[in-house]
Amino acid sequence: MVDSVLIRIARGESAAVSECIDEFGALVWSLARRLSPNRDDAEDAVQEIFLDVWKSASRFDPVQGSEKVFIATIARRRLIDRLRRHSTRPQFAQEEELDSIGFASPGTSGEISSEAERAAEAVAQLAGDQQRVIELAVLHGLSHSEIATRTGMPLGTVKTQMRRGILKVRELLGVRVSSDDGGGV
Repeated sequence: MVDSVLIRIARGESAAVSECIDEFGALVWSLARRLSPNRDDAEDAVQEIFLDVWKSASRFDPVQGSEKVFIATIARRRLIDRLRRHSTRPQFAQEEELDSIGFASPGTSGEISSEAERAAEAVAQLAGDQQRVIELAVLHGLSHSEIATRTGMPLGTVKTQMRRGILKVRELLGVRVSSDDGGGV
């Protein structure tokens, strides 16, 4: 059995870094492009994210969650940090969707692993269509329209499945939904 790419990076295998970029580059680029004000900023963000992945690889525990969730969490945290640092907020619904899924907030690696594991377990409990649209949005960075095209579902159905799935994940994680959040679907 071949060790995960993150475990191999933590061991110092230089080939694993290239493999990680090949395997997760599209995911990271998609997230960076959606949450960055322009292409140049997205390119800088991708470099920072993979540097963080390289530095954090030793904290990855395959028992706690998948490599995709680990990398997506690092990417999300780095991108939000960049947005706060530059005091610019993109006007995209996608950032709100990422926040509503409840990925780990900044904390220790143990907290992040625990949060990622809980989130992955919650998503795994969703109905098939809900699980699929959330995974396509979060792990692959697809928009609602792209998900509709890929799955063959009507756009309205994709949006409904996403919303219901997010609400169910919140419920399973014990995340309270405020009244102005539209949680009463």
